[in-house]
Amino acid sequence: MIQFGAYNQKLVQMISEPPGKDFSTELLELVNILVPIDDATIVRYPANGLPVIDYFQPLEDGSTLINEFVQAAFLLDPYYRAARKGQFGFFRLNELTPDGFRKSEYYRTFYSQSAYQDECGYLVPIADNSFVNISLAKTNEPTRFSEKQISLLADLEPLVSVLCRRHWSNAEKESSSDTNLRAQLDSALQCFGSSLLTDREVRVINLVLHGHSSRMVADKLNISIETVKLHRKHAYAKLGISSQAELFHLFLDSLMSADGYTEGDALEEYFKVPR
Repeated sequence: MIQFGAYNQKLVQMISEPPGKDFSTELLELVNILVPIDDATIVRYPANGLPVIDYFQPLEDGSTLINEFVQAAFLLDPYYRAARKGQFGFFRLNELTPDGFRKSEYYRTFYSQSAYQDECGYLVPIADNSFVNISLAKTNEPTRFSEKQISLLADLEPLVSVLCRRHWSNAEKESSSDTNLRAQLDSALQCFGSSLLTDREVRVINLVLHGHSSRMVADKLNISIETVKLHRKHAYAKLGISSQAELFHLFLDSLMSADGYTEGDALEEYFKVPR
C-alpha cells in the first residue's frame, strides 16, 4: 500500500531544506515510499571528468568492481551509452541494451554478481555534457517491477529531474576542467585495436564489446554472419586472445594501464610494456 502521507512529508522536507550531503539517500528513500526497491546506484558524470559514485551498496561479501567501472568499464554501460546519444528520461534496462547484452562479458562481470533480476533507472541531464544515472533494481521476491510500479516510476521522472538539477548544478560548476577525460576515453573505445587490426575488424570487436550478437553485427555492417566470425577470429589472433572474456579484460586493462592517454589506440603503448 502506497503511503502518500509519508511521501508528501518526505517531499516537503527535501524541497524546503537546502540540498545536503545526504541527498542521494533521501531521494532513494522518497522513491522507495512509492515503489519498493532492493538495490540502487547513483552515478554522476561530470562534464569533463570520470564518473563519480554518489550512492552504492557493496555486495554482501564486501567485494566491489567500482574501480574498474569508473576508470573504463562505464564506457560500455547501456545507460551511459544512451546518455551519450542524448537519450534522457526513465528507461528499463532492456529498452537500452543490444540483443546479445546478457551474453556479453560486461554483463557477466558487472551484473551476474549483483543479483539484479530487474533494473530500471533515470538519466537526468544536469548541465552541458553532464548527467546523472539513478539505477533502481529488484533482487528479491517479487523479482521484477510490476507494470503499475514502472508507471509510477515513469511519472516521477519530472520531479526526480528537478530535484537532481537543483542539487547538482553547483557541483557541476565547481568541477569544470579544461581536460575532457570522458571524451578521451570515448575516443579510446572507438580506436581500440586500430593499431593492429583492419577497419572492419575494429568495427566488429567494438560491436562485440557493446554486447551485439553476431547476427546483429552482420546486420549493422551488411555482411554475413560467417564473415563476422572470420573478422572476429582474425582480430582475436592479432590481439593474442581467444575469447570475448579475454577481449573485454584486455580492453579494461589497456585503458586502466594507460598513463597520460590523449588519443589513438591504447593498445599501442600497452603492448610495448613487458607483461
